[in-house]
Amino acid sequence: MAKSRGGDGPGSPGGHHSLAGTRESLAEPPADELSSLGSDSEVNGGGPEERRVDKFGFIVGSRSAEGPLEEVPLEVLRQRESKWLDMLNNWDKWMAKKHKKIRLRCQKGIPPSLRGRAWQYLSGSKVKLEQNMGKFDELDLLPGEPKWLDVIERDLHRQFPFHEMFVSRGGHGQQDLFRVLKAYTLYRPEEGYCQAQAPIAAVLLMHMPAEVGGQGTAGGAGWDVTWGADSLSLGLQQAFWCLVQICEKYLPGYYSEKLEAIQLDGQILFSLLHKVSPVAYKHLSKQKIDPILYMTEWFMCAFSRTLPWSSVLRVWDMFFCEGVKIIFRVGLVLLKHTLGSSDKLKSCQGQYETMERLRALSPKIMQETFLVQEVIELPVTERQIEREHLIQLKKWRETHGELQCKSPPRLHGAKAISEAEPPPRKALEPVPSIIVPSGPAPVPKARKSKEKSREKSPASPANGPGTEGNGAPGSARELLHPQVSPHHHQSKESLTSRESEDTYFNRRRTGTEVGSCRQEAPEAAGFDARPPRRGQSPPPTPHLRAPLRLGGVGGEAFTLPG
Repeated sequence: MAKSRGGDGPGSPGGHHSLAGTRESLAEPPADELSSLGSDSEVNGGGPEERRVDKFGFIVGSRSAEGPLEEVPLEVLRQRESKWLDMLNNWDKWMAKKHKKIRLRCQKGIPPSLRGRAWQYLSGSKVKLEQNMGKFDELDLLPGEPKWLDVIERDLHRQFPFHEMFVSRGGHGQQDLFRVLKAYTLYRPEEGYCQAQAPIAAVLLMHMPAEVGGQGTAGGAGWDVTWGADSLSLGLQQAFWCLVQICEKYLPGYYSEKLEAIQLDGQILFSLLHKVSPVAYKHLSKQKIDPILYMTEWFMCAFSRTLPWSSVLRVWDMFFCEGVKIIFRVGLVLLKHTLGSSDKLKSCQGQYETMERLRALSPKIMQETFLVQEVIELPVTERQIEREHLIQLKKWRETHGELQCKSPPRLHGAKAISEAEPPPRKALEPVPSIIVPSGPAPVPKARKSKEKSREKSPASPANGPGTEGNGAPGSARELLHPQVSPHHHQSKESLTSRESEDTYFNRRRTGTEVGSCRQEAPEAAGFDARPPRRGQSPPPTPHLRAPLRLGGVGGEAFTLPG
């Protein structure tokens, strides 16, 4: 596990809080959390009691550790990694044209090695970081509001105390968590800090760990964010901006002082339950159990403190892609399979028994494969959620008045966020304009070959006086098709004009129509329209019945006198 630069965290510059002060302010943990008093060396195997951790980083033997898991075959995992790498390296194209494919792959589960990076792309936090380079550094150096710092310090040891990253009191994991949460209170001072933000930030830090300060490029193939030796760790910035996106785009208003948004969503959940599981809805209504009593931690912590860890990660994969409807679906599935039949309600006759059942959910319904499949198949859409939101908002205004917290509109997943905040495009390189030559243009090869054949013909007339044998520069052919410098490009308009001239002269020779006028064959008017022979002066131009305007070289028009 990578560590952040020493001295950061609660003792960060400008924070006015030392690590010793943090330890003193932390309350004595319960007996089952004594593992958080260990040291980093013990976690990494350097202490007297070597601890083993599972593949998610939880200490084996703790209640947070996973039991037997369904392992994805290595070959399948490598194929998924290859597909995700291709998507991440061409993210804009995939998001614009193949969003459904992204959604399907998120439902199958993001490969662990790419999960943190994929969450940043899905949430739009990567773009947010690029647009605000240096912002987190500024916030981290500020002292922060003392009232929020004290609450954050008291909450640090409660966040996943059996995970190797947060097992040490005052260790690097708790330092990084402190810095991210403190920065958010400075970024949104009107919102401050809410205890439910701590587990959200902790999950993000597990997948975007801080790196030791140094020069380099982070994230593997296709990752184009670099940091210098003096900049703060990139992992903290990634986790911070991902937290910002969750609080502002996915769950706006959830962490405000009055918790109005979570109360509204509780009523939306209860209304949707009426359609999904009428039995559970009727039972909760009979027991007069308000949704805020059982769904607050579910929704505000995005089930990170409720489900087994493998299920948490799968839910978060879908949540980042599809938005808050995944949170609603998970809640509805848990209520349906806990209280959705008369047999299950036999042991829930009263309010207390019902609440205890909801606090101690059956492991079977929380199992990864079962839960994910139920969530995918549950027909609850964004449109239904928004329709219920308008209904519940109207009822709220009738009973409580206007909302005191004016939250931004909720965006339902990666597609909506991408469309609302398109990534900055690189400026197109200036393309040089087509240079229309003012000089002569090259003669087509076919016409040159014809002229050569005519020159070799025995019937060609002798060269006239006043011309050179190598071709007079003032000939009609040269006037119509002057030579062009090889450094210039030939425009399409010039070629079109030359083709129209060729067509005109060819039609004059045969007496065909030009435009709407019928022209005589030039031979009938005593005029030889053929190009002059070498050494021959151009013949005088005859008077035509009407002037004709032709497109000249370079798009300039000239008139043949009538």
